[in-house]
Amino acid sequence: MTHPNSISRPVSAETVEQALALKQITSPDKAALRRQLLQNRRASDASARLDWDRRIASHLQQWCAQEQPRSLGVYWPIQAEPDLLGLYPALAEAGIQLALPVVQAKDAPLTFVQWTPGDAMEKDGYGIPIPLARDTAIWPDALLIPCVGFTAGKFRLGYGGGYYDRTLAIKPAGLAVKTIGIAYQCGLAEFDGEPHDVALDMLITEAGCQR
Repeated sequence: MTHPNSISRPVSAETVEQALALKQITSPDKAALRRQLLQNRRASDASARLDWDRRIASHLQQWCAQEQPRSLGVYWPIQAEPDLLGLYPALAEAGIQLALPVVQAKDAPLTFVQWTPGDAMEKDGYGIPIPLARDTAIWPDALLIPCVGFTAGKFRLGYGGGYYDRTLAIKPAGLAVKTIGIAYQCGLAEFDGEPHDVALDMLITEAGCQR
């Protein structure tokens, strides 16, 4: 996969217009909203998504260079999520310890397992690649959390499984873990949060970083 720093192809005016469109989708029904956002994401132009992925990767790489996290919880993209796999080797080479989430059980929190690009992998029960060696779990300094949708206030709409919510709920007291939502700008929506919802610390889309 191409390294983000090696890409110099200009972004077309049409792609920029698509990427920066801030049309908000509103729905009181989160399940219906989730379906609509997923449908829109899958239907988006593949070449446009490649441009968006490169821009998101560039924003994330700049943030890592500035903030220098020692460790970073990343994700393996599914269902047309932003694909940052091409950036991960550069982050590892920069000295950042990466970790991938592992589902232990349907209603359990995630476990983040140390991972280096090139490590042996296998697929979990959902068909998602996870490290074959899973004996070293960590709490990363920051988590990349893929979003189906998000609000202007940095609240996240996920797939409805509650994995990240349960994981953050058991974070040790006093441990700072920065939550970074990763999404395409077309995921901007309007929905009511639940009483227990906590806003993300930061969002990165192709349009930039929202702190």
